[in-house]
Amino acid sequence: MTSEGRAPRVGVLAVQGAVREHVNAIREIDAEPVEVRLPRDLVDLDALILPGGESTTMRKLIDAYGLREPILSLARGGAPLLGTCAGMILLADRLADGEAPYFGLLDLEVRRNGYGRQLDSFETDLDAPGLGGLLHGVFIRAPVVSDLGPDVEVLARDPDGMPVAVRQGRVMATAFHPELTGDRRMHRLLVSLIGRGAGRSA
Repeated sequence: MTSEGRAPRVGVLAVQGAVREHVNAIREIDAEPVEVRLPRDLVDLDALILPGGESTTMRKLIDAYGLREPILSLARGGAPLLGTCAGMILLADRLADGEAPYFGLLDLEVRRNGYGRQLDSFETDLDAPGLGGLLHGVFIRAPVVSDLGPDVEVLARDPDGMPVAVRQGRVMATAFHPELTGDRRMHRLLVSLIGRGAGRSA
């Protein structure tokens, strides 16, 4: 429950990508999902998820629907954000291919499709002490975190030790798709950050 005694309202950017699975995950943790397609859908949201999809297409559609500045305003106002797969690319402030960053809310560099193309999709167990232990990850055209700043906390790593889930204040991102498993720890963590401070240990 929020401080107002209602279920948290968690938006899912619904212009493209894995929307339905995130909506279902939000319902499973007793929060209220809101599909976000227009700026008015962001009103009174407590948190927002940027799902997987195709990051270049998502950028174009976010611009086309006038969502970029309202989403940045939501983040500046303290609402927690979670980006998964393509969402991580949108949140990063550095892209290894030289493309300009989009939201630039996370101090990290990512390389799109760093784990390979669609045919290279895989599942693996992740070392996730920041999330309470072992976590199963589904990787589909996943980005690789090639560099991260000192204020970024690593929540989970792949078997090679590469960061695959990160948090900086109230902004989080995963290279994998947490919505495609039954494990709701990332979604619960997102909701737990509503109304809390922006520090690493908040």
